[in-house]
Amino acid sequence: MAKSQVAMKVNGATVEALVEPRTLLIHFLREELRLTGPHIGCETSHCGACTVDLNGKSVKSCTIFAVQANGADIRTIEGMANADGTLHALQEGFREMHGLQCGFCTPGMITRAYRLLQENNNPSEEEIRFGIAGNLCRCTGYQNIVRAIQYAAAKLNGVPFQEAAE
Repeated sequence: MAKSQVAMKVNGATVEALVEPRTLLIHFLREELRLTGPHIGCETSHCGACTVDLNGKSVKSCTIFAVQANGADIRTIEGMANADGTLHALQEGFREMHGLQCGFCTPGMITRAYRLLQENNNPSEEEIRFGIAGNLCRCTGYQNIVRAIQYAAAKLNGVPFQEAAE
């Protein structure tokens, strides 16, 4: 099978490679670029473990071919930390609010939450739950994930995090 040349920016670095036209973006990221943060979960676009940020949109990388991402700007969980190496507010929020258990969904969940906060920097609990609905977690009841995203939103907005009264 003839290979196609692709070039894209991944986590700020330009990468080029020859890929088979049938290569899914998730396989390109994991196998060619060795970026193993995005996980292969269901390969049917249901779980969201493979979520990446592509040209300013959350995309399940198991649903797009690498050739379709030619020229794209992609961010994975590996590109989420701040330039000085400190954790992004979302990563910190997931740690501080215990937003993960096994961690399998966490990279996709954080990457999706990143785009959610780019689109709405102060989402309500309902907006967060709707915004992450395409990312499944089998371990948690989502409450701590929601709290982690609220924590990050507060931090990014420069205000103290205050938990809602139950």
